[in-house]
Amino acid sequence: MDAKVLGTKIFKLIVNKYTICLAAFVVWVMFFDDNNWRQHQKNLHELALLQDQVKFYKHKIEDDKRRLVELQTNDENLEKFAREQFFMKRANEDIYVIVEEN
Repeated sequence: MDAKVLGTKIFKLIVNKYTICLAAFVVWVMFFDDNNWRQHQKNLHELALLQDQVKFYKHKIEDDKRRLVELQTNDENLEKFAREQFFMKRANEDIYVIVEEN
């Protein structure tokens, strides 16, 4: 085959109306559509962040459930929790809060 004939066939394939329509469709979907490539990437990033949050909160829920069971079953833990979180004290005690400076 001659190079000129091959070049003509390739040119006809490129100029084919279906090829032009396909290329226009791909460009439209990639850049101008509401669900374009950039928006798709942003959505994937946001999905990853939300999945990380779901993992964090599931872990937090498990910890809180464990602490709740400890507080409901052990009076010593309940007293410790009340003293640490709410600064509760017995009648004859004084509490000193020590704040560490960084």
